[in-house]
Amino acid sequence: MGRRKIKIERVKDPNTRQITFSKRRTGLFKKANELSILCGAEAAIVVFSPGNNPYSFGHPGVDFVATKYLQLEPKPSNSLENRTSDASKMENLNLELADVLAQIRDGEKQAEAHDEIFKQNDVTKLSELKELRGSYKELQDCVKLRLNDIEISECLMLLAQDPVVGIKAKLSKNKRRKN
Repeated sequence: MGRRKIKIERVKDPNTRQITFSKRRTGLFKKANELSILCGAEAAIVVFSPGNNPYSFGHPGVDFVATKYLQLEPKPSNSLENRTSDASKMENLNLELADVLAQIRDGEKQAEAHDEIFKQNDVTKLSELKELRGSYKELQDCVKLRLNDIEISECLMLLAQDPVVGIKAKLSKNKRRKN
């Protein structure tokens, strides 16, 4: 279905209006954050939901931007110097965040490369294991045959040492009956 152009007018259904507000508010705050990071701008947004709940976004802070905009002196506990240092700290933190995100992306790329190598190794290991399995079955069959040969030889040796008495007599009686 994709995106389509909508008419800009008030949404009539209150539930749909609340959902639309939530989605658009998030997008608006993201754009304001991008603007402040990319351009070094100081931005503040204050909005009230259809349910009359306040939401705000500010970089470096809503109070700081509002005071600067209204050209009022900041509160004595938060001097302008503190806010400026806070803004520089925020910029440093944003730079660190960008570095960390870049490192994460590099790590993910390396992990993908390693995964491909492991998959190739697994395929070769799998074929080697199948060959070993075949060799093992052949060896197992050879051992079984050899064991059977040894058992037969052992039985023949025992019979040669102590022949069973009466077998010839029984055989001759059986031959007579058949005739």
